[in-house]
Amino acid sequence: MAALYVVFSILWLVLTEQLLQQWADSPLAVTLGRGINLLVWVLFSALLIFISRARLLNFIGIGAQLRNEDRERLRMAAAVFDTTLEGVLVTDRSGLIVHVNRAFMRITGYQQDEVIGQRPSKFKSGRHGPPFYQQIYTALEANGQWSGEIWNRRKNGEIYPQWQTICAIRDDNGELTHYVAVFSDISAIKHSEQELAYLAHHDPLTGLPNRLLFNDRAEQALAVAQANKRGCGLLLLDLDHFQSINDGLGHTIGDQLLKQVGERLRLILGNGVTLARLGGDEFGVLLENCQQVGQAATVAQDIIERMREPFSFEEHRLFISVSVGIGLFPSDALSAEQLLRNADAALFKAKTNGRACYALYTEELTAHAQHRVETASELRRALEQEELRVFFQPVHELASGRRIGFEALVRWQHPQRGLVPPGEFIPIAERTGLIAEIDAWVLRQACRQMVQWQAEGHELEFVAVNISSRLFGQRELYRQVAQVLDETGLDPALLELEVTESAVMEDPEVALEQLHRLRELGLRLAIDDFGTGYSSLLRLKRLPVQKLKIDQGFVAGLPGDEDDIAIVRVIIALARSMGMQVHAEGVEQAEQAQFLLAQECQLGQGYWFGRPVPAGDLRWD
Repeated sequence: MAALYVVFSILWLVLTEQLLQQWADSPLAVTLGRGINLLVWVLFSALLIFISRARLLNFIGIGAQLRNEDRERLRMAAAVFDTTLEGVLVTDRSGLIVHVNRAFMRITGYQQDEVIGQRPSKFKSGRHGPPFYQQIYTALEANGQWSGEIWNRRKNGEIYPQWQTICAIRDDNGELTHYVAVFSDISAIKHSEQELAYLAHHDPLTGLPNRLLFNDRAEQALAVAQANKRGCGLLLLDLDHFQSINDGLGHTIGDQLLKQVGERLRLILGNGVTLARLGGDEFGVLLENCQQVGQAATVAQDIIERMREPFSFEEHRLFISVSVGIGLFPSDALSAEQLLRNADAALFKAKTNGRACYALYTEELTAHAQHRVETASELRRALEQEELRVFFQPVHELASGRRIGFEALVRWQHPQRGLVPPGEFIPIAERTGLIAEIDAWVLRQACRQMVQWQAEGHELEFVAVNISSRLFGQRELYRQVAQVLDETGLDPALLELEVTESAVMEDPEVALEQLHRLRELGLRLAIDDFGTGYSSLLRLKRLPVQKLKIDQGFVAGLPGDEDDIAIVRVIIALARSMGMQVHAEGVEQAEQAQFLLAQECQLGQGYWFGRPVPAGDLRWD
């Protein structure tokens, strides 16, 4: 209101000045100037000036009668009008601009002399049609006011949004005299709204659609497919062992890898395919108009192959693999939510099948997924309720037959189901991340048991404990092991940590650093499941390990399978050349033990020597 009060004051001065100017330029004044003598013209002009001055003095006189607080209020209003952030534009009744304030010039880029006498249509953006402006005029005639959002154009040609209020000004007789428009530049607000809308539906790291937008597009695609009797495919991708990269190299490197994965997937899939990052290292792919299983399988296989190519950034060169789960519409599910669940179940199947592959959904997988969720919940409770047990399987020296150590293996004594097989809960523990906590618990229990055996006088050279890739990928592992050794009082030379070949080869440089730190504690190191990964001999010889363990898959075919014979001989020869011990797992027959001994394998472990049992059930005679 203060701003409008000042506008009215300025209008009075403007009108007075215009009155004088209009009279001076009128045909009558021109005619008088030409038709009468100079004296009459001077008298007439003086009279005109006198009248104008009298009106002005009358106005000043009235102003002088205002109270001091009114004059102060007027000055403040004038200052507000000229310094307000809102632009103000005043037109006469015919729509010609007669006044603008500083904010108008700042927002639009026009100077006052560039717009005075022009019409506001000069600023039209072209975004609004005649009906829009007709609506404004109708509102002004009916209500004397209109407010709303309007797009106008700056002097530099930029189109921008305004929030504008237009008021019709009338005199005491109700006659229209002027229009006053007050507006704000809402470009920043619009930009913020767009950013918020974008972030609500996109992943900020990769710029890909997020789970919310992916679900929405999946629902739309399924509705179209159902109407047109077409099929759709939904693929869920998960990076294998990605957590070890975050744990080993840090989240910054992990984020850079995720960005490169997103970029590569864009190149693989091309346009017309919805690709999204659903969270963590999981990505979703929506294949519309996917009529056959083979189409989805081909895309999945192409992704798997292309992802095997190295990712390079800074000083790192990483090799990763992906697992893919496939759900199909309408054969597997009729809703987007169900299709996602089915693809997730298929993804878990691909993980349990060895990773770096794809799997399709079946009804059997649904029940398996439900069982997996229940098992994961119960497994967490098992840790809290101390339902886990450590069993020990003996390791024998093949040449003498002497028992020289034990491997600690975790078992789950379920209160209702009894002893749960490790193959049932270990994969779930790995997927949920509980495996690292379980490994740490087994390590502590095994060290305590070894201390007790030493106190009882049992001659053993070592107790072996498996370290999962999740735990191995934690940079603080060596401190955790050192703390356990300190708490239990176990001689480090009596502890052997087994790390799988695949965990070591995920990032050999980080693994090398981790193994050296562990070795500095004075304990023994072994590579477990050797022969199942992709070891580099150049890197292998740099690893500070003392033992290679031959995977039981190669021992099972001995001594008749020629392929297993060849592989075992190569591993033994390799270990001997590097000064390492060779330890064979899964020895179940005397013939296998004899063959391994003949090949100069030093250690054996398996049912032939003894099954895993609790420490209290071991026989020492």
